[in-house]
Amino acid sequence: MAERLVIIPTFNEIENIEAIIRTVFDLKKSFHVLVVDDNSPDGTAANVRKLQQEFSDNLFLEVREEKSGLGTAYIYGFKWALKQGYEYIFEMDADFSHKPSDLLRLHRACLNGADVAVGSRYKKGVNVVNWPLSRILLSYGASFYVKLITGMRVHDPTAGFVCYKRKVLEAIDLDAVRFIGYAFQIEMKYRAYLKKFSIQEVSIVFTDRINGQSKMNSAIIREAILGVISMKLRSVFKRKTF
Repeated sequence: MAERLVIIPTFNEIENIEAIIRTVFDLKKSFHVLVVDDNSPDGTAANVRKLQQEFSDNLFLEVREEKSGLGTAYIYGFKWALKQGYEYIFEMDADFSHKPSDLLRLHRACLNGADVAVGSRYKKGVNVVNWPLSRILLSYGASFYVKLITGMRVHDPTAGFVCYKRKVLEAIDLDAVRFIGYAFQIEMKYRAYLKKFSIQEVSIVFTDRINGQSKMNSAIIREAILGVISMKLRSVFKRKTF
C-alpha cells in the first residue's frame, strides 16, 4: 500500500481523465489515484476501467449513482482513503488546472510539518492563468471575505488542491460537513483550523481548464457567500457538534 492517494472527482471529464492519470503516475514518487465519478454520461468511468487494466495496482474507481456535488465526492473519497490506510490524502481536479508535479511540493510541505498543505493561488500575488478579470475579482474577493469572517489566515481558502495528513481527516467529523459545492473547501480548512492543525500554503500557478466545461454556477457562488456566515455562527453557538 502506497502512503499517498490522490482523489480526483469527475463528471464528464472524458477529455482529461486519461492524461491526468498518466501524468500522476509518471511522477518521481509513487501515488495511487482514486477516481470518484458521478456516473458521467460521457464515458469517463469506462475510460478509467480501461486504464485499470494497465494500472491494476494503483488506480481505483468508485462510481456513484448520480451527480451529488464536489463536497460529497471528496467525503466519499476521504472515507475510502482512511479505510484503506493511506497517510497522505490529496484533492486534485481532473482538468490540469492543478499541475500534477505540484503534488510533490504539497507532500513535501506535510513532511516538513504541515498538517494541511494548500496549493495557493494567492500566497504570492495572483497566480491565475486564463481567467477573465471578473472571475479573478470574485475569487480573490471571496478569499478576503472568508478570512474576515472566519479569522483564518489562509490566503486561498477556496483552493481545491490540498494535501491532508491522515490524522486531520480522522479528527474531523466528515458526516457533519454540510457544504457540497466549492464552499466545501472553505469548511474543511475551517474545521482543521478550529482543531489547531497547522495549515501551510504552497504557492502554485492555477491554469483554467482547456478541455471540458467548468462546473461553476450561481448556486455554488451563493453557497460560498451566504454559507460562510452560517458556518461561523454554527461554530460559535454549536461548537460541540460542529
